[in-house]
Amino acid sequence: MPDFSGFGLPVFDISPVFPWGAILFNFLFFTLAIPIEAYVLTNRLKFDKRTSIFYSIAINLFSGAIGWFVFFVAEPILPIEIKSEIVSYFFFNQPVNNTSWFVLMITAFIIFFSTFLVKFFLLKMALMSLRDPAQIKPEAQIIGRKTSRRQGRMKLQNTSLLTTILIGNSLSYSAITIVILIATYRN
Repeated sequence: MPDFSGFGLPVFDISPVFPWGAILFNFLFFTLAIPIEAYVLTNRLKFDKRTSIFYSIAINLFSGAIGWFVFFVAEPILPIEIKSEIVSYFFFNQPVNNTSWFVLMITAFIIFFSTFLVKFFLLKMALMSLRDPAQIKPEAQIIGRKTSRRQGRMKLQNTSLLTTILIGNSLSYSAITIVILIATYRN
């Protein structure tokens, strides 16, 4: 932190309290994840670039906010050993001396799949909420074979959406993992 004491300005050192490293890394992760997932949405779901970027920004920011909320709710209930390992690793990038890599791997696994599910449901809700109401047909008008074809098409679209989010999330998490490894082992 720069020293502004020579200019007559008070010096506030909030770095021990305010996790600058976590905020900057989160910003870096968003700048990695958003373009990667937008590219996957563009290629797999055939959205235009602007729509893909919009959906990618929306699902990443909302899933990030939900993730931090869940973290701050769950953190006080964790056992003290796990809590100290997770907090020191994620906020200060300093593993505790006896860090259990198993705990970190399980945590990363849980974060990956919970983020994947949150992103899938967020994108599904966004697509349903932004759909044109004129395109929605009342269920009473759809009868017979049309219903079974439509249900088959919806299952195919859900599978495609699920696969697309899984691919995008996997690619973005792979890039984030590479950055974390570089940051951890840069010495």
